[in-house]
Order: sequence, then C-alpha cells, then structure tokens
Amino acid sequence: MAARLDGLLIVSIEQAVAAPYCTSRLADAGARVIKIERAEGDFARRYDQVVDGTSAWFVWLNRGKESVVLDFKQPDDAALLHRLVAQADVFVQNLAPGAAARAGFDSKALRTEFPRLITCDISGYGDDGPYRDMKAYDFLVQCESGIASVTGSADEAARVGVSMCDITAGLNAHAAILEALFARERGGQGESIQVSLFDGMADWMNVPRLHQMFTGKAPARMGLSHALIAPYGAYPVGDGSTIVIAIQNDREWRGFCENVLGNGAIGDDPRFENNAARVANRDEMDALINAVFAGHDANSLATVLKAAKIAFGRLNDVAELAAHPQLRTTEVGVPGGGSVNIIAPPARFGGAPDNLGPAPALGEHSKPVRAEFAE
Repeated sequence: MAARLDGLLIVSIEQAVAAPYCTSRLADAGARVIKIERAEGDFARRYDQVVDGTSAWFVWLNRGKESVVLDFKQPDDAALLHRLVAQADVFVQNLAPGAAARAGFDSKALRTEFPRLITCDISGYGDDGPYRDMKAYDFLVQCESGIASVTGSADEAARVGVSMCDITAGLNAHAAILEALFARERGGQGESIQVSLFDGMADWMNVPRLHQMFTGKAPARMGLSHALIAPYGAYPVGDGSTIVIAIQNDREWRGFCENVLGNGAIGDDPRFENNAARVANRDEMDALINAVFAGHDANSLATVLKAAKIAFGRLNDVAELAAHPQLRTTEVGVPGGGSVNIIAPPARFGGAPDNLGPAPALGEHSKPVRAEFAE
C-alpha cells in the first residue's frame, strides 16, 4: 500500500523544533519533504552531539527529509527556491518574524501566484498584535502564556522539561495542513495557515483563565497533585517508591475507600463525600491515604489498585522510561551511515511497521535537487 501522503511535495524553510516537528510527521506519512538550510545548517544540528556526533534533537525531528543548502538572498538560489515552491503542495516556514517576506517569500504573495499552494507560517506570537515582532523561544512562551505559573511547587514556578510550546505549535500546524489538504481536494484551492507558539499555549490555559475570570484566582500550583481534583497526585509507598493515583469521580472514590483503604465508611464521610469536599479537606484525606500506602511496597500496592480498578501509575525517571515494557521503538538512520533506536511515532495504522527515513547530512541532497529543479 502506498504511503498516505505519497506524491505530496513539502518545501520547508525550517529550524529548531516547531516546523521540523510538523514536517517530520508529514515525512513519516510518505510526503517528500525538502528541508532548506543555511550553509551553517539548522542550528538544532548543534544542540548536542550525543547520537554519533549528531544532535538528538535533529535526528528525532528530521528523519525522512532531504537537506538542501540554499542562500536565498542570492538571485540564483532564490530562483531555485521559487521553482521548488511552484511545484510544492505545501510551503512551511518558521524563520524570525518578517524574514521570509523580506527574502521574497511572503505567503500571501505566493498564494496569489500559486492558488493551489498551502502555506503555513509558524511564529512566536502571530502575524499581528503588539508582540508580532518579538523573538520567541519555548521557555519564553511558557512564561508569557502563564504555563509556568501553574507548573511547579507551591513555592516556585517551573518550566515544563520538554519543549511543549514548540511541539504544540508543530502539532497544530500538522493538523491544520491536513485539514487544508482535505479542503483542497474538494475545492481545488490552497489556503494560508498561521500558527503561533503563544496561541497554542493560550488555548491550553482556558481552564485556569476561566477560573481566574469567575473566581478571581487561578488554580494553585500543587507540584505532582491536581489543584482542582482529589485524590489526584503522588503518594509515598512503604518501600520508598512513589505511586500516583487519579480518582475522577465519587463512584471511584467510594470504591477506593472500600477496596484499597479498607474502610467504606470513609467514602461517605462529609469531609470527603464529593470532589469539592475532598479538595477542601485534602490534608486530612492525604493522611488517611498515606497511612495505608505506608504498609505496602510498590508491587503489592499496584496489585491492590489494579484489582480495585483504580487508575494508577509509577513515578518513573528517564532510565525507567527507556526500559518500560510498554515502550515502542524503531530504527532511524543517522548521518554517516549508522542508525539509532528512537521512540516510535505515536499513531499506528492497522499494525503496519514504522518505515522512517534517515536524518539527512547537511546539504546531502543539494546536488540532485538542484539538477532536478534546474531551469
């Protein structure tokens, strides 16, 4: 069976995380992705050198693409890029604000010239508004959007430990491009898409914002606990490990009390009879839970929780994730001819094996692409 996006050409002037994340998913689905790089390359190539001299970020985000080095400030290279875009289905860029337009690759102008083209501009704050010209990196947007204010302990805000703003923007761009491709199949016309890191994170902040609007305060930072649901957090176990549990409704709470805490009467105690009461009396509730959990090791508690059909997990570190029995992995080629085992893409289609192309060396495809798209 042909790959789902076989025959589509994606041209992307991209760097770092957001746009490469989007186009990596398109490449996984069989689209031809031509990645345009400066002479020095995507700076994500140099974030680290842990994968046989190549950046872990670059291998993860650029598998299955072709790398072409262009200086589109020069007339000949600009003309080549224009010919590439003329044949493309999708044009993606996440350069600094205004850089693509200054170089002659304004999405609005390209859409006028090529009506079937889908353009996707990924930025920090969008194309309008007072922040439109601001540089934006993941950490900065985590702070600006308020994500950091609801993350961390009661005493200190924290950055989420992965590039969630970039990744979210990439996912939003990927979804929007697929929508635009579907619409083009029906209407014959492309369209322009604008995705920003800030908008993606602001959307995630709807619940805290609504609490701020209607109660006058945002949910408190609770570390590994949930500010609005209880019990929903991390609890120490007798062997020194940590178990996390998530009780979503009063029925689950009563089952937890009867089958895990061993005292069904607690489930109807007025202090804990509904979620609002449990949140208000969290300390007393946690003391009851901690007393029972202290009598277990992680395995015995897991057995009891599973039998009681209570949602639970273990607080794993990265080493434990690497050895996790549920983890799916696959092989990806790296520049120089070797390969590395990476975590497999999350979407599976009918159990078919992953078939991911290698991450390209800088300019690996410059010569053949120049020949293919010559005047």
